[in-house]
Amino acid sequence: MLLFILTNLPQSHSQEEETKYTSCSRQPYNCGDVSNIFYPFWGHNRPQYCGGGHQLDFKLECQNDNTTVLIGSPNFQVLRIDATAYTITMKQTVDDVCSPTFYDTFLGLDPAFFVYPPTVHNITIFYNCSSLEFSAADRYEFTCGNENGTYGVGGKDDVLKEHPELQNCERHIQVPIQVPLDDMKGALDGGFEVNYNNPHGKECRRCSDSKGVCGHNSTSHEFTCFCKDGSSDAIVCYGGGSNSTRSHLLRKILTGCKSSSWRGKFWLTTKDNKDIEAFLKNHGALTLKRYKFSDVKKMTNSFKNKLGQGGFGSVYKGQLFNGCPVAVKILRSSKGNNEDFINEVASISSTSHVNVVTLLGFCFEGRKKALIYEFMSNGSLEKFIYRNGHEAVASLNWEDLYQIAMGIARGLEYLHRGCNTRILHFDIKPHNILLDENFCPKISDFGLAKLCPRKESMISMSDARGTIGYVAPEMWNRHFGGVSHKSDVYSYGMMLLEMVGGRRNVNADASHTSELYFPHWVYNRLEQSSDLRPDEVMKTEENEIAKRLTVVGLWCTQTFPDDRPTMSRVIDMLEGSMNSLEIPPKPMLSSPTRSVSGSSTS
Repeated sequence: MLLFILTNLPQSHSQEEETKYTSCSRQPYNCGDVSNIFYPFWGHNRPQYCGGGHQLDFKLECQNDNTTVLIGSPNFQVLRIDATAYTITMKQTVDDVCSPTFYDTFLGLDPAFFVYPPTVHNITIFYNCSSLEFSAADRYEFTCGNENGTYGVGGKDDVLKEHPELQNCERHIQVPIQVPLDDMKGALDGGFEVNYNNPHGKECRRCSDSKGVCGHNSTSHEFTCFCKDGSSDAIVCYGGGSNSTRSHLLRKILTGCKSSSWRGKFWLTTKDNKDIEAFLKNHGALTLKRYKFSDVKKMTNSFKNKLGQGGFGSVYKGQLFNGCPVAVKILRSSKGNNEDFINEVASISSTSHVNVVTLLGFCFEGRKKALIYEFMSNGSLEKFIYRNGHEAVASLNWEDLYQIAMGIARGLEYLHRGCNTRILHFDIKPHNILLDENFCPKISDFGLAKLCPRKESMISMSDARGTIGYVAPEMWNRHFGGVSHKSDVYSYGMMLLEMVGGRRNVNADASHTSELYFPHWVYNRLEQSSDLRPDEVMKTEENEIAKRLTVVGLWCTQTFPDDRPTMSRVIDMLEGSMNSLEIPPKPMLSSPTRSVSGSSTS
């Protein structure tokens, strides 16, 4: 049963919202050859609230019937926008590659929203060079007026290191270019493509399906669905204010995010499945296929092939009716089961990232609940990294470990920054990192996740959650700080240290009377320049990877949240120079992992 007692709720309808619906639905961006452009773009004749809410990222400017886009500096001229293929074709505003004002083309791209397609390569153009001994396959030669020997060298960032004679060229710049190409000048004039990611694509589709118009709140910059009747909602239009209010409050209850936008008292139980049905209909299930439990039995061959088990229930290998292999999670019938189910559907159904596992469908029939995921043939990361006897079934080389660490970091950064709603996982550990056939890592198991608007930095928590050994200090003692995305950073760091040490963080090493806190053990060995894997002979480059992962892991496991990096900064540290990586302070705690009880999901 779900009962709300509400006080002082804001009105859902307003003349202003109705005006926004009208202007956003009838007022596309038009400028010269670029026309009929809608969400997420804005600018010129199209109001800002009709755009994607990310300020300059999707702003277009019209100058003399030419469109420029503000994702680079200087700006770039837009030749066309293909809303079907999600591509922007652009070029420098300086037309002539031989002009002395033709400049380096570095876009200020947020990788969550803009990426180069595989057909775009970075090349370096060298001007006024003497004869070079290049392979013809590596260069494109052309002439600028009286300048003999002007070259474009494709796809090599370290080309100056490989060919020091290029230092004698008068100048050089880097530009992206569409390949393959026969004529460099023609290719540069034709521009290059950038794929854009609609920042709230799934929400926008649901909004459009409900006859709403996509936009954003000008104050909070959150996605907003403007409705014809003058109402607005975070996702869909209902044709009235009561359902919008109901969905808004249900979302607040589930997320636990602090907010002053509504006041009221509530009691929530999950005995009445009608509320879950309403939630599935309005928040997350429109893009997912719903299966009957009899279908689930058929696709798993009556649950014949069991892949694993946890506190949530069991996972079985299955096969869709088109032959596609899947992993089917059957949720155990127990107290809290409904919240885990809603958490998974609400969080993961709003994601789309190469390093986050894909939810393909679900089953909900009373107490029978199942989630159907893409199948990951190499299973979980934990069986590849622990080296205690039978626990390790195979060995990953250091480059593999580095790439896996990078992939997990990118997935977490996406959850924290790439979605309209920030997703906090709260159970990052090797068991919940799945590997596909190419060992590409994907974050899974969102049963403990919390959703929170991106503008919120802290969330309220009534209980500690997570798995012993990976739980951040602030999760079990608020004196260390507030619970936030930095709590996931701590868990990620502890996992990095496990990947380097090849052992579990609990019982890593012990004194006569008490366990030694795992980051202390790692820090001591780093301080003494001792090998973290003394039984393994490592090459110089392998040692560098191990040290890099160790230093980053120690930064991530700092005691206080403010001392930990964001996941964006983690990626920078993993990719940057080792010389710029400072050794962090020694963590203060002695053994916080013993302080959390009853919260493990394993």
